[in-house]
Amino acid sequence: MKAAVLTIGDELMIGQVVDSNSTWIASWLDKNGWKVTRKIGVRDDVAHIVEGITLCHEVADLVITTGGLGPTKDDLTKEALCEYFECGKVWHEETWQRVVKIMERFNRAPSELHKQQCYMPELAQVIPNDQGSAPGLFFHQDDKYLISVPGVPHEMRHLLSEKINHLIPAGDAVEHRFIRTCGEGETFIADMITDIEATLPSNIKLAYLPSFSQVTLRLTGYGPDQKAIMDTLSEQINSRLGNLVYGLGNITFSQAIGELLRKNNHTIGVAESCTAGYISHLITTASGSSDYFIGAVIPYAYRAKTSELEISEQTLLKYGAVSQEVVTQMAENVRQKLDVTWSLASSGIAGPTGGTQEKPVGTIWIACSGPDGTKSKLLRLTRDRISNIEYTAIAALVLLRKCMLGIEE
Repeated sequence: MKAAVLTIGDELMIGQVVDSNSTWIASWLDKNGWKVTRKIGVRDDVAHIVEGITLCHEVADLVITTGGLGPTKDDLTKEALCEYFECGKVWHEETWQRVVKIMERFNRAPSELHKQQCYMPELAQVIPNDQGSAPGLFFHQDDKYLISVPGVPHEMRHLLSEKINHLIPAGDAVEHRFIRTCGEGETFIADMITDIEATLPSNIKLAYLPSFSQVTLRLTGYGPDQKAIMDTLSEQINSRLGNLVYGLGNITFSQAIGELLRKNNHTIGVAESCTAGYISHLITTASGSSDYFIGAVIPYAYRAKTSELEISEQTLLKYGAVSQEVVTQMAENVRQKLDVTWSLASSGIAGPTGGTQEKPVGTIWIACSGPDGTKSKLLRLTRDRISNIEYTAIAALVLLRKCMLGIEE
């Protein structure tokens, strides 16, 4: 079964608000057996909304719209729905009573705009909204469905998951398998499993989802009785990729690192210069990270490197803060200072300023120190400042994992 999502609002079209609704709705539809074939965004304009609904229904049996159901003059979704379905509006007393009760909680009387909000398209089934004043609207006509919900995220989620879920047919659940890798790019990984990918049935698709130093492989199966073959394919790919795989399913990279540390009863500390705490942030996004994360030193300035980590001034003057020598000492000294099994360090030029001819922006050193010594790695990045910091932090965790598992660079 095919579905489409239409988000409505000027604030979305000018980038003032990030559209998180369509992402949540797409996931909700997927879990209910609906395949999303189109996502569209339009401005607060009746003609544009009608056009968006038409385009969505051309390729989908179910259309979900979000936004434009409020009481102000820029909320035009109901007018567009009346035009699309060629119907008028009728007074909805239940919505009015709900608005009155809401306003009473604030010791205020409803305004004329609140009254206007209580007129609904006459062909719609009105769905009460327990978390706001604007109800959801449900249409079923000629084997086509349309659901209109408010743009406020928690109201949208409440209506779809608790009030509207039973009004639409559920399809066969789509089967997904996630294989999460780190340390190599998507082309390298694709080359490793070319023969497996060539044998995929037509109703099973393999997608590569790359991010910084990581690639997630997603197997998706459509139709009934896919579980067994999906499990078999996942096992084949997992086995082929070996140590590149850090986990399956919904596990995050930080959680996988944490499991390795906890399994071996190991601890970790960090010395961060250019990443300024971002490595620590990633480590501590995993619940229970206090079991193994001891702490961090952020020696951003030269004098902090000498006073907090006892990096010699001679080493700093001779090699510079962005050097293999300094980052190695940072990792080794913070490991000793915090008395941990493993330590990570970063030092570099994230940009956009600070680069030189010898050390341009994006020159970053990372190091990992552990029971068997210290390994370092030079990164030459070409991204913007924030992306350089994020990439460096993840690359440091990749280096840590390789050191813990004894994987050579």
